[in-house]
Amino acid sequence: MSVRELVVLGTASQVPTRHRNHNGYLLRWDGQGLLFDPGEGTQRQMLRAGVAAHDLNRICVTHFHGDHSLGLAGVIQRINLDRVPHPVTAHYPASGQRFFDRLRYATAYRETVRLKQRPVAEDGELDRSKSYALQAHKLSHPVESYGYRLVEPDTRRMLPDRLAEHGIAGPDVGRLQRTGELNGVRLEEVSELRPGQKFAFVMDTRLCEGVYALAAEADMLVIESTFLDEDLQLAVEHGHLTAGQAAGVAVEAGVRHLVLTHFSQRYADPEEFERQARAAGFTGELTIAQDLMRVPLPKRR
Repeated sequence: MSVRELVVLGTASQVPTRHRNHNGYLLRWDGQGLLFDPGEGTQRQMLRAGVAAHDLNRICVTHFHGDHSLGLAGVIQRINLDRVPHPVTAHYPASGQRFFDRLRYATAYRETVRLKQRPVAEDGELDRSKSYALQAHKLSHPVESYGYRLVEPDTRRMLPDRLAEHGIAGPDVGRLQRTGELNGVRLEEVSELRPGQKFAFVMDTRLCEGVYALAAEADMLVIESTFLDEDLQLAVEHGHLTAGQAAGVAVEAGVRHLVLTHFSQRYADPEEFERQARAAGFTGELTIAQDLMRVPLPKRR
């Protein structure tokens, strides 16, 4: 059975706290594992969350600030130490190639795994697998930053009553799905469109076009909310979002499940992020991320 869930490894902004590790998020998607923004301590958080190096197929780095990338060295070495049997692909801003190289070869180790480097230099599709297309959009931060978006292809849901009306059953259903037409009956007459799921990952950024492009109709949006609304000016100056801004994006984009994360250590009450998100008008499913939390993606539409 396919599993689609977010495993939260860390939720702190800039510095870890007693209760929050540096960033780290694993998306499980139909047997694939995508690790986003492995900050310092990610390897240990993986152990605590039951995530193995063998679970990783991609590493996606939004930008090269330490709280989003200092864990790369340990994760890459662990992939090689455990002799992961499949290639692992790394995506990161092309402008930070020197940082990626330094982290990849921070210390001596034996390379046993093929690590494919696919740096990001512009908006668009980065790669495509059987079950999703991976896209990137540029964000607005003091250093170059990209957000990521997974889009599952649309499919069609067969309608049993309409199939019965046309006398289509058994192996003929499969033939109709493969060919698009059977004995004068078109696939569209006996099925309906089933939208593919969409997942968006938005880290350090001000409000910008890329934020909305990533979030559009997302079934799950994982987005930074470093500041509370009363500190909006700080958010703008440092290239971040507030809880209200993040929720406002979710409302406008039609997001189903909003996950707020990347919290400044200045705030002691995480419930205030939820209050401000609701005050901004978001009425869908809302999660205030905590370390080691597992968050399932919503059921397909």
